[in-house]
Amino acid sequence: MSRQLQYTYKGETKVITFSYQQHRSAHEAAAEAEGIDLTDFLKMELQLEMVADTKAVRNHRDSYFNKLGFGRILLLKKEAASIKDKRQS
Repeated sequence: MSRQLQYTYKGETKVITFSYQQHRSAHEAAAEAEGIDLTDFLKMELQLEMVADTKAVRNHRDSYFNKLGFGRILLLKKEAASIKDKRQS
């Protein structure tokens, strides 16, 4: 099931479709949408995951994406289908 991903890149906020079947993380999806190659970054991230804790990996990822020009990257809440149906009525 796909969701909506909202991110800010170089001061411009964008919303795209996101699915864990296509991307490992929201950061990867945002980078792909902007045409950024993350091959070297992903290799480094995997190495870091082997030796560091989750917080260190997250800090490394956040600082790297800030340098690329990204601001907030977040998955938007998905609504239950029954709520959407009631709103359309």
